[in-house]
Amino acid sequence: MKKYKLYTILVLVLAALFISGCYKLQKDYDYKPQEIDPHYDITVKQFIQQKGTAAANNDTTLKWMQKAIEYSGMDWAEYEKPGRTFILFHNDAVRRLTSGKVTSGFFFDYQVVVKDAMGVPIKSILVPTIDSTRPANDWTDYSKTTVKNLLLYMIIEGEYGFDNLPLTNLAVKTILPVGTKADPQDSRLGWVVTKLTPNPDNSQAALYTLAPGLGTGFDPESKMNLRIGNTDASPIIMNDRMFDRTAGFFFTNGRAHVFVSVASGVPTTGIHPFRYSYP
Repeated sequence: MKKYKLYTILVLVLAALFISGCYKLQKDYDYKPQEIDPHYDITVKQFIQQKGTAAANNDTTLKWMQKAIEYSGMDWAEYEKPGRTFILFHNDAVRRLTSGKVTSGFFFDYQVVVKDAMGVPIKSILVPTIDSTRPANDWTDYSKTTVKNLLLYMIIEGEYGFDNLPLTNLAVKTILPVGTKADPQDSRLGWVVTKLTPNPDNSQAALYTLAPGLGTGFDPESKMNLRIGNTDASPIIMNDRMFDRTAGFFFTNGRAHVFVSVASGVPTTGIHPFRYSYP
């Protein structure tokens, strides 16, 4: 009995010492909160190149963005002009790999049309009335025109961010020429049926409809919807489909937001250059 009491006392003493030690560590910890400054004394062009294919710090998160610009022949000067908002692609928004294969991102969502040696589309074996497609492996699988138009759509006239975006969709104008259409024989992007008005069923707003021969791909008015998500994270949401990864950057010539992720419950991820799509 005495031994039991002695063990109990020892346990209590050790526990007290442990608790007091932890308390001292917590009490003496000098926490100094810091905020990351979103202001950069460089242009958006310089930012893309700093995080592109030859990033000095190995941060190549915008590698596929830079590759798109260089392949398409997009004028780098567009990323130096002032008074704009720039939507930047994180690598994962372009493509994600699983076991070495493209399984999501723009390269998967908007697969390229398979063609024969003469450049004629090959019909699908399963659905002989439509062209066969496959996931892209590189921007070069698309026409330069498709890639350039995609980039033009991601540049917005005016500066928008957390301070002036509402909780409901705000339609903003991009620099893509109005009426631009994607080639249906280039990729599935040209199969997307686009509309000028929202889907009557709001629960389906993030989905989209593919219909070969009926699609246009790009927004008919070359506009983009932006809003702040009403959640704890308060993300910027583009076209009801894409959530930002990192947003609110200020550059010497405008603002920029990096996008990558996907709206909850939507079975796709990537880049969608249109506001409304439904049958």
